Amino acid sequence: MMPKHAISRLVGKFAAAEAGWLTTKAISSFIKAYEINMAEAKLKNATDFKTFNDFFTRELEDGARTFIEDASTVCYPVDGAISQQGPIEQGQLIQAKGFNYSLETLLGGDKATAAPFQDGEFSCIYLAPKDYHRIHMPIAGTLREMIYVPGDLFSVNPLTANNVPNLFARNERVVAIFDTEHGAMAMVLVGATIVASIETVWAGTITPPAGKDVFRWQYPTEGASAITLEKGAEMGRFKLGSTVVTTFAPNMVKFNQAAGPETVTRLGEHYADLVNKNESA
Repeated sequence: MMPKHAISRLVGKFAAAEAGWLTTKAISSFIKAYEINMAEAKLKNATDFKTFNDFFTRELEDGARTFIEDASTVCYPVDGAISQQGPIEQGQLIQAKGFNYSLETLLGGDKATAAPFQDGEFSCIYLAPKDYHRIHMPIAGTLREMIYVPGDLFSVNPLTANNVPNLFARNERVVAIFDTEHGAMAMVLVGATIVASIETVWAGTITPPAGKDVFRWQYPTEGASAITLEKGAEMGRFKLGSTVVTTFAPNMVKFNQAAGPETVTRLGEHYADLVNKNESA
């Protein structure tokens, strides 16, 4: 019933404003309320940040996170907690017990875009307000397509995920499709209530403003203009938190068997193993 877009954009204006003592007060209150560990941040004091967005998308101190260098390992792209992960079956992803949602709809409604991921694997990670809100590459990849998909701005916390059907395929989102040496990978940055902005490192702010139509951008995958991001490189960021859904091509990855719903994720740690193509044949 709430005007979620209007509320989110209004909060976004304050989060982007250099409001002096008011900004500092908001940051200090947020740090205390969510018990944020500022010791691992590059800038450690509320007064170090000109805007709330600067604080929310704060850099980590050098060495606070490390990526596993083993070329056969896929690393977690964010700090957060796993919502769901597993196989994509009959074009459906699990949202919660009793709720599935469509791969094709999630990726913007185009069958050709969804085709490389049919019968593949997916993982959905929720970022809480206390988490580091920059998104990094789990493996190296070359950007092939970016898609803006308009939608709602429901909250994406676990309570909402368990009660709102098709949540991640209904909310506003930005989809990035990458080619990797091991197959196709999509990273879906899902918006939510109070999410003031979704950005990528190659295009800057994608939303706001919010649109009513799906927009697609194609990118060259070869030559000097190709956008290739190495494993561990930053690929995007949320201003005021949300969820990342990652999809992989069939026979591409095997997730860490010890991980499942509610498992805490830490950027750079073991996410999955790349499948030996000979083994999967």
